[in-house]
Amino acid sequence: MNELFKIKITEYKEYGELPDPFLKPDGTRVRDKSEWKEQKKTLYKNCIEFCFGKQPPAPEFLEVEATYKPGKGKANSYIIHTGTKENSLQFKIKLFLPKADKKCPVVIDGDGCFEYAYDKEFLNVFLKNDIAFALFDRTEIAHDVHGEGRCKGAFYEIYNDYNYGAFAAWAWGYSRVLDALEQLNIVDTSLVAFTGHSRGGKTAMLAGALDERATVVNPNATCAGACSCERLFIKAIGEDGVERLSEMGADLAKTFPFWMSDEYNKAAKDPERLPFDAHFLKALVAPRVLLVTEAGSDIWANPVGSWQTTMGAKEVFKFLGAERYLYCGYRNGTHYHKIEDIEKLVSVIKRIRDGSELCDGFFKAPFDEPPLMFRWRAPE
Repeated sequence: MNELFKIKITEYKEYGELPDPFLKPDGTRVRDKSEWKEQKKTLYKNCIEFCFGKQPPAPEFLEVEATYKPGKGKANSYIIHTGTKENSLQFKIKLFLPKADKKCPVVIDGDGCFEYAYDKEFLNVFLKNDIAFALFDRTEIAHDVHGEGRCKGAFYEIYNDYNYGAFAAWAWGYSRVLDALEQLNIVDTSLVAFTGHSRGGKTAMLAGALDERATVVNPNATCAGACSCERLFIKAIGEDGVERLSEMGADLAKTFPFWMSDEYNKAAKDPERLPFDAHFLKALVAPRVLLVTEAGSDIWANPVGSWQTTMGAKEVFKFLGAERYLYCGYRNGTHYHKIEDIEKLVSVIKRIRDGSELCDGFFKAPFDEPPLMFRWRAPE
């Protein structure tokens, strides 16, 4: 790996301390692991429901229709039919299978609307390591059209009595793809990773926090509203010598209000008053595996804020005895889902599958690490 370029931070503004994930509603703190199951409900309410809205239910049925099955080493095509008995929706998945004789781990990615997801080099990083790749287009479930307004797409014709935005619908899609893979029984669904980039990374992060069947959750370059930090604004100079600023929740709420809940959109302009920050969302993955990947010069995604909230989530992973399952990886470059990001995900999957050594590029920050934005620590 090339030496990491260190960005130059020119402005750094904190909006209060990161809230304590161990603080219970009655004002006391969690004392031991026996209380964590109940505390997760608090994090869920203060983070997921506040940020993304009340989540839709599991479907009443799900059927998988094969449309093209060339077999192993090829791209297999299916249509998922799902919803309620009264109304249903359909969306397609492409399942790229390696040539291996045994069942292989699988990575699920909802970025079928992005060109990079069909790049042969991108796909081959998975396939040559005997990892299957299930790709779907989340916009077949709910639209992603700037300026069109909220609740557009087939999903909302079925589930229209909740206050969620598009991320809730898209995350629901990840779980339906996993349902389908379990039905098909041709990949190893005991080792599943959710991944995605940018708005797709937000989706993968939410889906992974919600669906405990995801062994590995790998959001990439999510920007505000997921893995960044609601309470930290930066300006910094990246590799190209240009000063840029980070995205804040208010920017997200203004530009893409249909992604998030109405509650988040109203509150995002006052980050210090939010009942959560991104470390709550990350902590909801524990004790499963979380891999956060970022690009150092992707200033809009706030790589420093992502580091701060990963350090906050680390206290929860430590508390649950799962500190070794929290990974962060940085690379040079800007806003994209690159081969280096995928190589890190593959490395983590191989470590779980067969105990392989991690590749280079983990746990190295492309900036001088600032003081932590919190004083609380995990209960002893």
